Amino acid sequence: MRERELEKILRDEVRKLGGRAYKWVSPGNDGVPDRIVVFPEKPPVFVELKTETGCLSAIQAVQIRRLESLGQQVRVVRGINGLSQFFQDFGYEAVSKALDCRFDL
Repeated sequence: MRERELEKILRDEVRKLGGRAYKWVSPGNDGVPDRIVVFPEKPPVFVELKTETGCLSAIQAVQIRRLESLGQQVRVVRGINGLSQFFQDFGYEAVSKALDCRFDL
């Protein structure tokens, strides 16, 4: 599955939960994570989406370390399995199970 498709699923599922998955574009700051996810009543989390075989670039790794050094939560989500796990990790088991069924995981 392509990153673009993963982003759409993430955005749509977060919205259904009442949250937002903002696209992050930061001019002059290449390599920032793809999305800033804000779930209801939870702190924001920065999300870098990758295909199952995708790798972080060097600048992405640097940006992730910078955010983490500022005490921010950053997740690298790999493929649809990773997306399912992401929702489970944040307490949204129903979304995780729905993705598992939808994509035969």
